[in-house]
Amino acid sequence: MKKSVILVGVGGQGAILTAKILINGVMSKGYDVKMSEVHGMSQRGGSVSTQVHFGDKVYAPVIGKGEADILVAFEKMEAVRYAEFLKPDGIAVINDYALPSASTAAGLCEYPEGCVEAMQEAFTCHVLDASAIAQSLGNAKCMNVVLFGATTKALGMDDIDWEQVIRETVPTKFVDLNLRAYTAGREAVAG
Repeated sequence: MKKSVILVGVGGQGAILTAKILINGVMSKGYDVKMSEVHGMSQRGGSVSTQVHFGDKVYAPVIGKGEADILVAFEKMEAVRYAEFLKPDGIAVINDYALPSASTAAGLCEYPEGCVEAMQEAFTCHVLDASAIAQSLGNAKCMNVVLFGATTKALGMDDIDWEQVIRETVPTKFVDLNLRAYTAGREAVAG
């Protein structure tokens, strides 16, 4: 078995921590894992992408266009931006949340309408408002783990103790919050 997951978002949304949770989980089952990160202008609100490729033996971290099994989008416009990497039968897990880019915020362009709908026309999608769910748990910063909970359903790897992986990966003072976020994310998507 080989799987390829691309996590995309805007700097500061927690894509890298989420990738670390995923990597730690699949490594706990003995899979070979390769990861590639692109930060770009992430510290200034720019696009971030992390590619995680795992299986019995993986030779390269880079996932080509049309090769990702799962696309996890922390922001809905980023889902569209990276859609070309998803296989035709791939699954998109999308945070139905808009985070305007610097150009949009400055009024140089408009935020595109219909991002989620465009993805739903082309792919199987799990769409949730992970940001609102995180806020309802008392901390908007756990949005990434809410989204990760939904992603574990798309992965179909329930033989991994994801709660234990979260306990071992996130800072101790945030474990309880992140476990609630993980559960809320799983419950937010059908299947």
